Amino acid sequence: MNIIGVSGLPGSGKSLVSDLAIEKGGTIVSMGDIIREEAIKRDEDSQTTAVKLREEFGQYIVAEMTIEKIKTINDTKLIVVEGIRSPYEVKLFKDNFPTFKLISIFANRVTRFERLQNRKRADDSSEYEEFLKRDERELNFGIGQVIAESDKIFINEDNLDSFKKELNNYLDTIILK
Repeated sequence: MNIIGVSGLPGSGKSLVSDLAIEKGGTIVSMGDIIREEAIKRDEDSQTTAVKLREEFGQYIVAEMTIEKIKTINDTKLIVVEGIRSPYEVKLFKDNFPTFKLISIFANRVTRFERLQNRKRADDSSEYEEFLKRDERELNFGIGQVIAESDKIFINEDNLDSFKKELNNYLDTIILK
């Protein structure tokens, strides 16, 4: 089984990697979804829950929950872990899955903010200042270091078709291993 972790700031295009992986028969495990599910249980917003989980259980908690979920998945050639945000999480994935690869998606702030405005997910702010605060929280988790340590970085700024082609080629090489 091949496991790829995907990192990037909100609105960078992480979910496109997941969409393409699904087309290739892959399975997606979203760390953001795990946090959102926990936020519903706690009756909190997901951003508050993300911080509180780490305060209560340590930096590894979301990764630990994700790893437990991955271990229940059978019969798939590719698992994509969407939303890795801290170097602690990367370490835990690498410790549990020796062939784990990490990729990151990059897009500038203006582009990402526009994308968030269009997708209108409940945890996406419509105010630019709130968006910047969310970026700051993500950076405080260590996402900058995660991106810097990625096995591959994809730029998602302009041409969607070229971006998809580059991602598809990468996913094909991982699946064929």
